[in-house]
Amino acid sequence: MTSLNSHGLRFAFGTLTVLPVRVTRWDRATARAGMLCAPLAGFVVGLLAAALGSLSLLAGPGPLLAAVASVAVPAALTRGLHLDGLADTADGLGSGKPAEDALRIMKQSDIGPFGVITLLLVLLAQVAVLFELYGQGWAHGALGAVVAAVAARLALTLASRQGVPAARPEGLGATVAATVPAGRALLAVVVTVALCAAAGALLGPYAALRHALAVLGALAAAELLLRHCVRRFGGVTGDVFGGVEETAATAALVVLTLGT
Repeated sequence: MTSLNSHGLRFAFGTLTVLPVRVTRWDRATARAGMLCAPLAGFVVGLLAAALGSLSLLAGPGPLLAAVASVAVPAALTRGLHLDGLADTADGLGSGKPAEDALRIMKQSDIGPFGVITLLLVLLAQVAVLFELYGQGWAHGALGAVVAAVAARLALTLASRQGVPAARPEGLGATVAATVPAGRALLAVVVTVALCAAAGALLGPYAALRHALAVLGALAAAELLLRHCVRRFGGVTGDVFGGVEETAATAALVVLTLGT
């Protein structure tokens, strides 16, 4: 079990980040452990995003540059993979074509108008929200960046649960699809929500509730996209996972600004 957990951590960081981690096993059991460890990868990504954003704010340029820095870090640490998946998913859904044709569009290397517009709006939303959070102080912005990154990767854990099929027989989507037992996925949600609420409590009791709701809101938005993609494409792909991740991150940030 210890060995599997170690390989799972390698799988999570090796597939969800560009950090120098060597993936030594590539099978369903490792994929299951890896997707359960996905929030940990999100935590590290979030910490690095928060660190750069906070340093930018404390250096004096202001909350806008800090927000841009915190958005840039996750993109850089994934080589834009999740953003590319979001754009491809938007192109596939926006095409209005049957599943087979839509999947073919998603697999093309270029990005269509639906993808460009979606990327632009999502990145603007993320920067706008983090601008508001950093405007309240570096701790608010930093914690927002961390919670958004964790919630985004937790959405990938849920998207990998049993009962959610793969749309293709090959690729990362097929490797991780339906690997995580529903009970373990639910446990990951409970633990993550509790930890994010505890972190939010450092900013006050109301902040604890808001950060817990941010994670739940992120998962709800991601689930809506996931179900729509399963209906349209017949299952999930690596691109869908990217779209789910970015949708969850954006939704978490938006919820954090509600009532502030």
